[in-house]
Amino acid sequence: MQSNQTDEQLINGYLNGNDNCFEQLLKRHKNKIFTYIVLTVKQRNVAEDIFQDVFLKVINTMNKGSYKEEGKFLPWVMRIAHNMVMDFFRNGKKMQFVDNAADEDEESVDVFRLLINDEKNAEEKIMDGEMEHEIRTMIDRLEDEQKEVVLMRHYGKMSFKEIAEMTNVNINTALGRMRYAIINLREMMNEAKEKRIAA
Repeated sequence: MQSNQTDEQLINGYLNGNDNCFEQLLKRHKNKIFTYIVLTVKQRNVAEDIFQDVFLKVINTMNKGSYKEEGKFLPWVMRIAHNMVMDFFRNGKKMQFVDNAADEDEESVDVFRLLINDEKNAEEKIMDGEMEHEIRTMIDRLEDEQKEVVLMRHYGKMSFKEIAEMTNVNINTALGRMRYAIINLREMMNEAKEKRIAA
């Protein structure tokens, strides 16, 4: 089946005329890419427009034979998404806070399970779904620089070298921002847990 193929195999299939291969690529990565965009711009309608523009550029680049990122399809698309998000802000658009901006992208938060303690009792396991939703909200509360690194690292699967290059900082700075982001997320999780216990 197409879904068992690697990104590179699907790309080659698409370039050889099999449109279904691109549909598989889109299905495989759309949640991570869209969630990154919507958590950054905080406006679902704007995120949808940017998402469509991103994949139009992806298709055009591939059709022109200009795709050269072998083995790094997702980071490549994330760079395009990041650049378009930055264009959105540079054009003077304002951020609008929407609490439930990413409610529908249920598959995309699995990467943040690593923030939840592996040793859970039965009650904690039942509450996993709620915690994952809370983590999304907590990410929004991070400082912009920390949030950017978290989104690129976990949604974009980017290396810290790639993140550093894209954000114009050195690797140590990127690593430091990630470290503080994780610390802050854990503190927010502990506060949320204490509130549930108190309730």
